[in-house]
Formats: sequence, structure tokens, C-alpha cells
Amino acid sequence: MSSPIILAQNLVKWYGPRLAVRDVSFAVGEGEVVGLLGPNGSGKSTIFRILTGYLTPSSGSASVAGLDVGTESLALRHLVGYVPENAPLYDQMRVVEFLRFMAQLKGLKGGMVNRAVEAAAARLQLERVLSLTVSKLSHGYRQRVAIAQALLNEPKLLVLDEPTSGLDPAQVIAVRDLIRELAGRQTVLIASHVLSEIQHIASRVMILLDGKLLTTDALAQGGGALRLRLQVAGGEGEVRACIGAVPGVRGLTPEPGGEAGTVRYLVEADKRPAIAQEIAAALVSRGFALSEMVAVPPDLERIFLDLTRRPEEVAA
Repeated sequence: MSSPIILAQNLVKWYGPRLAVRDVSFAVGEGEVVGLLGPNGSGKSTIFRILTGYLTPSSGSASVAGLDVGTESLALRHLVGYVPENAPLYDQMRVVEFLRFMAQLKGLKGGMVNRAVEAAAARLQLERVLSLTVSKLSHGYRQRVAIAQALLNEPKLLVLDEPTSGLDPAQVIAVRDLIRELAGRQTVLIASHVLSEIQHIASRVMILLDGKLLTTDALAQGGGALRLRLQVAGGEGEVRACIGAVPGVRGLTPEPGGEAGTVRYLVEADKRPAIAQEIAAALVSRGFALSEMVAVPPDLERIFLDLTRRPEEVAA
């Protein structure tokens, strides 16, 4: 991991008698895009509020870009862009007024304000609504305005809590592309209930349950298996025997969706650099036509459900 932008150590947060965050420690490197997943009430938003300086931990510590979240929270906010879930906006302001106001709050001055507003509006495709009052915006546009204000100061850390909630499919893709564009330049911490969305954009996924951090890299929880999807023309029994004879192949499952005269297979195999080439060579040497071979990412949905299944659910 590159040098950490976020360093959380033994974070604990109590709300009266309720323990919301339980001894959570993790680090996020500069330029990473990291997903934070968990059921409702698992502590995601609480951790986000601690990292952005809006809550202080009951115990433990956290820093962002070297600034302590408890003692340097005002300075911290100049380095962070934050989009909370259901972000509150000033309904009486025009969009351009709101963005200028937020830019000034973030410490921008003079011509920097207009340049930042123009750049953020272009990124989120807001030009056509800049003159409208916020109260007249659809939910999707409100969400885009909330994301735009978080980008005004080119923050070192961008924290997004359900950023695509209420967006239409085209807008979801645009936000996803924006986050991909930011990767490597800015550190992004994102929570979403849409697991496929997280898997598309995050390089690493952390999972919370009841305030406890279960893993800092769920995508590595898929085990040591490489998953390959193949499309092969040939008898199923012969193809099974051919692929199964390659050292390191753990299993093979036929799947629907193959083109006419072919069968699609999901292959699980040891993670060895040459194993995909060995499988392809074995098929071709036996005269089978291999028309597709792609790597399949770990099944994040299955990993998430396995990790967050509570003991009483397992017993049932």
C-alpha cells in the first residue's frame, strides 16, 4: 500500500448506551478507491462522520493526511470532500450560488471560485440547471449537486455515502466513470448498497457488521482460486476431461448463455501465472474450438452474505 491518507486505530464510538463502532482499525493508501459495505446500522456512516471531522470517537484515533480528526477537524475539512447520504442542500439558493458559497467555505478565493464551480458543473453535467433554485431540482440533480460541491476544492480524500442513490442508469454510469477518473489522483472512500457498483470501481472492499470490521479486503476473501469463464465447442464430457487433466484445475461448472454449438464453463483453478495458457493449450491440442476465455472477479455478493450472516441465521 502507498503512504496512508487515512489511518484509523482502535476506533470506538458510543451513542449513549449503544456501541456503534467496535475497535475498528484500517488504513487507506493515497489514490486508492475503497468500498465500505455493511447492512443498515453497521456503522458505515458513523465512521464517515468521524473521518470527516463531524463526530469525535469515544476512544481510539484517526487521521487524514496527517491531521487528527479530533483536534484538527477544521483544518481537516479543507482537505476532505464529503457527500453524506441524503445530503442537505440550501433549497432557496440557485445552484450556481450554492456552489460558489460552498467553494468560499472551502477556502477558495477570487477567480478560483468561478473556475472551481465551472469545472465541477462540467464534471457532473450541471450546466443547464445552474440558474435554477435547488428546490426545483429532481432528486437525481440534487445528488449531482451534492457530489459537485464535494469536488470543488480538489480534496485529498473524497467520502461518498450512497452517491448514486436516486440517479438514473446513465447518471450512475457517469458517476462511476468520474470515480474511476479520480482513482490514483484522489483517495476515495465509498459506501453503497449496490454491491456490483462497488465491485466495478473499488480496488479494495471493507465489510462492517454491527460496528465491527470483518475484513479490510473482501475481494481477497474469494480464496486462492482463479476463476475463468470459457466458451468451448465440443462434447461436454470430453471438454470436462480435457480441462480437468490440467494440473491445478479445481472445478468446472457448465453455464447458460453459450453461442450455438458451444458450451460456457466456469473454471476454478489455482492462481498460477501460466494456468490460463495451459488450459487454452490443452483444449486447442485436443481440437476443441476455444472462442472465449475471460477472468471472472470474485463473487462479492456471495462473500458479503457469507461474512455478514449472523450466528442465529446460520443455526436457522
